[in-house]
Amino acid sequence: MTQATVQSRIKRIQKHLNVPADGLIGPATLTALENRLFTKKQLTADQQDFSLTVSAKGLSQLVKHEISSAAYYRRFLSNPVWPGGQSGVTIGVGYDLGYNSASQIRKDWAAQLSELELAKLTVVAGLKGQAAEQAVKGVKDIQVPLENAEQVFYAATLPRYAKQTRKAYPGVEKLFADAQAALLSLVYNRGAKMTGSSRKEMAAIKQLVVNRDYAGIAEQIKAMKRLWENRGLDGLLKRRDDEARLVRNADRDYEDDELVRV
Repeated sequence: MTQATVQSRIKRIQKHLNVPADGLIGPATLTALENRLFTKKQLTADQQDFSLTVSAKGLSQLVKHEISSAAYYRRFLSNPVWPGGQSGVTIGVGYDLGYNSASQIRKDWAAQLSELELAKLTVVAGLKGQAAEQAVKGVKDIQVPLENAEQVFYAATLPRYAKQTRKAYPGVEKLFADAQAALLSLVYNRGAKMTGSSRKEMAAIKQLVVNRDYAGIAEQIKAMKRLWENRGLDGLLKRRDDEARLVRNADRDYEDDELVRV
């Protein structure tokens, strides 16, 4: 069976489930299938192999901050880039090679890239800042189609960062779905490190999550903007504003079909 045939069948199933028919088995599709297969009683704690329940709105916002749009990705992000600052060489949906080991890169991308491409990308694993800026020139010829990038994002990196978010912020899974999505976006972008002067807001959020202090969490996210102001990194400033807004307005009614388990 060809990949085109498989994607066509997945799209028909997705239309039946009333989720975006993109031909990819992502979180929204898996959640819709779970809702059809299990009642709330059947989906016990033992059966829950997910870390967070985020909103589709928040997840879409995360992806938008990573790639802007599908058209933008195909035009500007299909090849490795260096986003600036202390980032590493980045591929796919915000997959930063500077913050992934060579073995992790191979594990995540083995089914999507050739051995030659993997070998070249693992050379830049762990490089950040100016080292990454220089290294990106050597891998610019590698092409990462959006479809492959999405497969890795939904199947590998997003679940891994959801686990990191839950470990970094105990009790995050008890917050409203928009707030869970915002903190997932934060950890996806900055990692889960809590030490150092540049991480004081990340650390402060920990107790605020336990207290379910949404206003406090939002203020700490906005306070992080001090790190990127006047540095030509306006995208990060907007991202923090959008995350803070998600948290501040997270206390709302959610429909079942807009909740995504990751």
